[in-house]
Amino acid sequence: MFVRVVIASAAVVACAVGIAPAASADGPYKNCTAAHADGRYDIPKGDPDYVASQDRDGDGVACES
Repeated sequence: MFVRVVIASAAVVACAVGIAPAASADGPYKNCTAAHADGRYDIPKGDPDYVASQDRDGDGVACES
């Protein structure tokens, strides 16, 4: 029971301070709208979720904020 309280309290604190949730999608995103909905911005080249077509200016960062 104590563990549940600690975990629940940590989740409440994380929400209160504005920490983004961990990504929940599997694999690359269909588009940047889907990435942003999942809290993903500025996805660097080399990240499993990076897609070159989502890197508009070709600087190695997709779905920029």
